[in-house]
Amino acid sequence: MAIDETSLIEGELYTIVINKKAKGKKGALAAIIKGTKSSIITRAITDKVPFEKLVKIKEITLDLANSMDWTARQIAPNGLHTYDRFHVQQIVIDAVQAIRVNLRWKAIEEENDAVMKAKEIKVEFLPKTFSNGDTRKQLLARSRYFLYKPRVRWTKTQKQRAEILFREYPELLESYNFSIYFRNCYEYKNKKYRFQDWIEKVKSTSLKEMKVAAQTIKRHLGGILNYFENGATNAAIESFHAKLKLFRQRIRGVVDKNFFFFRIIQYFA
Repeated sequence: MAIDETSLIEGELYTIVINKKAKGKKGALAAIIKGTKSSIITRAITDKVPFEKLVKIKEITLDLANSMDWTARQIAPNGLHTYDRFHVQQIVIDAVQAIRVNLRWKAIEEENDAVMKAKEIKVEFLPKTFSNGDTRKQLLARSRYFLYKPRVRWTKTQKQRAEILFREYPELLESYNFSIYFRNCYEYKNKKYRFQDWIEKVKSTSLKEMKVAAQTIKRHLGGILNYFENGATNAAIESFHAKLKLFRQRIRGVVDKNFFFFRIIQYFA
C-alpha cells in the first residue's frame, strides 16, 4: 500500500491510499478522503475496512509528515512503514536550495543598495559580471537546476557556472557535497553506518539549514532504513496522482464534485 496527499479540486488537499499491485488500474484506489487530519482519515478507513484486513497489510510507503506517520500506524499496524526515498532526499536538497535562495536575496539587496548610491553620486551603475556573463544575482538564480544533479550529469555551461558559484560561495559547495553524500547513502552497503556518519559530519558544519535537515533525518531514521528491506517507494502513488490530474484535465475541470468522485471510483476503485 501507499499513502500520500494531493491537491485535486480548488487547491483542496485529499489523502489517497492505493494498492500498488493494481498498477494504477481498476482496484488501485483504496481510499480518497478530503483533508489530511489523521483522526479523520483513520476513522474513514477503519469504519469501512475490517481490522482483520488491515493487519494483513505487509508494507505501506509514505512521506515524513507526522500526520501520515500516525495514520499509517493505525491503518497498517503490522505493516512495515517505509519513508519514501525521494521525499527523504528532497529534505536535503531543499536545504541546499534554501541556502542558495538566501544568498540570492542578499545579492539582490546589495545590488539595490549599490544602485541607490550610484544615483546619489549621479554615476551609472554597472553590475559586476563574471566570465560566463552572469551577474551575481543571475549566477545564483541560474544555478538552481544543476544543484539537483550529480556532477557527471552537468552540461558544459553548468560546469562553468558551478566553478564560479562554488568559488564565490564556498558554503554552497559544502552544502552541495553534503547532498551528494546523502544521495550516495542509498547506493552503498552498510547503509545504516553511512546515514549515521552523514549525520555526524553535518554536526561539524555551520550551515543551519543542513543541520535542520540532519535532525529530521535522524528523527525518522528507522523508517528511512526500512527502504532497504524491499526498495519500496511512493513512485506508484505519485504516478497515480498524475493520472487523476490528467483525468481532470481531459474532462476540462470539475463542475459537479460528487459526479467527479463517482467517476474516479468507477474507473480506479
